[in-house]
Amino acid sequence: MAIKNIIFDLGGVILDIDYQKTIDAFRKLGFPDFDKHYTQAKQNGLFDDFEEGRISADDFITHLKLLFPQEVSSEQISAAWNAMLLDWKQDKIVFLEAIQSKYKLFLFSNTNALHKAHFEKTLQEQLGLATIDPLFIKAYYSHEFGKRKPNPGSFQAILDENQLLAQETLFIDDSIQHVEGAKQIGIQGLHLVDKTILDIGL
Repeated sequence: MAIKNIIFDLGGVILDIDYQKTIDAFRKLGFPDFDKHYTQAKQNGLFDDFEEGRISADDFITHLKLLFPQEVSSEQISAAWNAMLLDWKQDKIVFLEAIQSKYKLFLFSNTNALHKAHFEKTLQEQLGLATIDPLFIKAYYSHEFGKRKPNPGSFQAILDENQLLAQETLFIDDSIQHVEGAKQIGIQGLHLVDKTILDIGL
């Protein structure tokens, strides 16, 4: 069946990210095994709670401080946590604007309050935009939505709220576990590897 709706991931699809930069930043602060707690593929419950909005940014930072062998500041932790967030590219924004008339576009991002504040700040600085939300019929940020990928129920909630058919919907993400979660309810999935959204021929 023809694609009528597209759900985009944010980090690694629209916004450039590098998880290793955050791992390296925490290592420099004295947290050598941060990658045992958080990677692109898996994370412990603290990060799940933060991404689903069950704890505040202050609570998240307080919990992280307990994992350090020495004292670190909240500002240092925030900077290290945001280090993975890189640059916005104008050509990706132009691409999304160009396909708005062809598809119903949605955004679904596993994110958190600290990251959202930071990437909206850099979006303003780099492209002069306050938010990318107007590019989509609706943007779903996990910490506000209360649901995160790859839970199939999170995708079903988006379909139900917007009266979308799974077989007419494409989900694009750079994490395979998220794509597999979408496929479980019949959404078509595209695992974006070694290419960008500009190369997928929409």
